[in-house]
Amino acid sequence: MDDRGSGRSGPAGSGGRPRGDPTTDGGGDVSADEENRLARVALTWLAEPGTRVVHRLVERFGPVATLDLLLDGGSPDGWLHATVAARSATGDARAVAAEALERAERLGARLVTPDDEEWPTRVGGLAELRLPDVTRRVDGETAPPLCFWVRGGWPLGEALERSVAVVGARAATGYGQHVATELGYGLAERDWTVVSGGAFGIDAAAHRGALNAGGLTVAVLACGVDRPYPMGNTALFDRIADTGLLVSEWPPGAEPLRPRFLIRNRVIAGGTLGTVVVEASARSGATQTARRAIHTGRVAMVVPGPVTSAMSVGAHELLREHPKARLVTGVAHVLEEVGRIGADLAPPARGPQRPTDALDDDARSLLEALPRRGAMGVDRLAGRAGVDVRTALRKLSLLEQLSMVVRREDGYALAPPADAKAKTDARTEAQHGT
Repeated sequence: MDDRGSGRSGPAGSGGRPRGDPTTDGGGDVSADEENRLARVALTWLAEPGTRVVHRLVERFGPVATLDLLLDGGSPDGWLHATVAARSATGDARAVAAEALERAERLGARLVTPDDEEWPTRVGGLAELRLPDVTRRVDGETAPPLCFWVRGGWPLGEALERSVAVVGARAATGYGQHVATELGYGLAERDWTVVSGGAFGIDAAAHRGALNAGGLTVAVLACGVDRPYPMGNTALFDRIADTGLLVSEWPPGAEPLRPRFLIRNRVIAGGTLGTVVVEASARSGATQTARRAIHTGRVAMVVPGPVTSAMSVGAHELLREHPKARLVTGVAHVLEEVGRIGADLAPPARGPQRPTDALDDDARSLLEALPRRGAMGVDRLAGRAGVDVRTALRKLSLLEQLSMVVRREDGYALAPPADAKAKTDARTEAQHGT
């Protein structure tokens, strides 16, 4: 759990340049800051975001020197050298980056880098992310982002400061969509940002829940912010851009290629305080996101589903395989995991209150000893309940006051249920014409 307050100041205004955006030096020369920004964009075009070799080079030499090194064929990794050569054959990296920046400005989008005030520092934790049993290169390339493209008015870092990811199956059931909507609504209502990937099913339900609560939601995309995918959610993406944020590591115009969804998932896991999985099949990107959350030191939470549902197999396996994964059933449980220490505890689950809950052992024993039908004398009843006669009389008087027993000529009997008593009284009134 994390001890954090809200501290939100409101949207920074859409369009234009963000705080910390470099300008040119006098005479139209490109400043060092602008050159660094251009280099970061070029690097994410030459090699997919998350590439560890590129991240290490940038950390050591800076983005401009790293770009020069790669363009000169100085990559320390063979596959990266081949990738850079192939991309470079299709265009000039710096020219592509400059065009992307111009296109973003026309769209009202902006570039955010680690040098900007609104950079979400939590994603830096991805530098420590190491996944076990990696068989595909895309699963091993989990380095922190070099930059983000953002569409929307909120400062990115502020939006993600108090955030929870809600992810799950695209082919969600009615149950899953209901749960995701409730989670999105409840979290947003409590001033938490709801983060997801904008896909059909669980993602869209969580976004809509947050929007319906008038809260903040962020969609992290695997394509350009100008061509959100899937197209069927275009209206939803427009609503998110108006009141929340659309975020991507890929420049405007980038296509939603399949590997990019896996790369994107690390940002959802690493940029939030916790990830909730609501329905996931046996092979699901949602469970992959949760595993990244676990290995980044974030909280991974799972909403259980019917054991007969194929859409909950992956979620249940996540609970079985990872002791750190937490079972949650609603907003209260989620807030207990990610909220302020000692302040966001979920109330204990309780069954319905019964009239007998407040009785002591003697009164309860007498009540249990009474026959279901007919009456029983005090002496026999006391012996059956295992209490002395004096105690029995005192407790029976209390039970009579509570309308749990009635006194008759031949002893005590259980009081009829309220509805049965009402019917009996009605029949009596009818018989006497009252």
